[in-house]
Amino acid sequence: MTDKIQRFLFERTNVRGEIVTLERAYAEVLERHGYPAVVNRLLGELLAAVALLTDTVKLDGILSIEVRGQGELSLLMAESNPGGELRAIARLAESASLPEGEAGFRDLVGDGHIVITLDPREGNRYQGIVALDHDSLAGCLEAYFAQSEQLPTQLWLRADGQRAGGLLLQRLPDESQNQDEDAWERTVHLAKTLKTEELLGLDQHELLHRLYHEETVRVFEPKALRFGCTCSRERIGAGLLTLGAAELRDILAEQGEIETQCHFCHTHFRFNKGEVETLLRDQDGPAPTLH
Repeated sequence: MTDKIQRFLFERTNVRGEIVTLERAYAEVLERHGYPAVVNRLLGELLAAVALLTDTVKLDGILSIEVRGQGELSLLMAESNPGGELRAIARLAESASLPEGEAGFRDLVGDGHIVITLDPREGNRYQGIVALDHDSLAGCLEAYFAQSEQLPTQLWLRADGQRAGGLLLQRLPDESQNQDEDAWERTVHLAKTLKTEELLGLDQHELLHRLYHEETVRVFEPKALRFGCTCSRERIGAGLLTLGAAELRDILAEQGEIETQCHFCHTHFRFNKGEVETLLRDQDGPAPTLH
């Protein structure tokens, strides 16, 4: 199992962690798009991040991270669902000119913000917004946890176009469980020695042993991850309603049917005149965003 996420904690402390590695799911995202290498690396980091956040907040529902910028890369989005399925897309600005080699996160996205949406199966939908005030995706997400969750959190995210990985450490507020006052500073300091090739190339147990062989670490059962898309004819049809009745009927008059596709997995959907009229007749309340 190459695509998995692993929870762990340090005994007798209030420090916990997550480690994720992705290979096949990452490859399946990239296979569906022709993004430049610099975008592929950022998408890998974002896939690792959305897996880590979903497991960290223990969400039984859909979690998405959207990076919206004003630079050459206008959108990065990744989403997870309760089945351990991940998907992601990127959108380039018009006439974007991306470098062939390395490029920093902020160099690509510019100014903007990150929107983190938690959509549980039961309960209310929640959105958190954090500005792009840091030079890395990890730094911006750490700011989100400090601002919205008020939990000290450190993230390490890496991707090379073939593999993606991430490590998250978090200090919980319950000091009664902590018998080691230096645990947080020590575990973070050790994690800062982590090399990219270690995060992307080592087995998770081997990586944890290399970093924390002098700590008492409790490791939980890993959870499998994979690529998966939540698109459906119903969701795509509902998304068409955002265009409005007049525009939908204009398209039908010109083309005879409406053809669209899921931006994530490229599955094509066709709607004839009767089907569109049924959608318009049955719509109830605001329509969701077209995916």
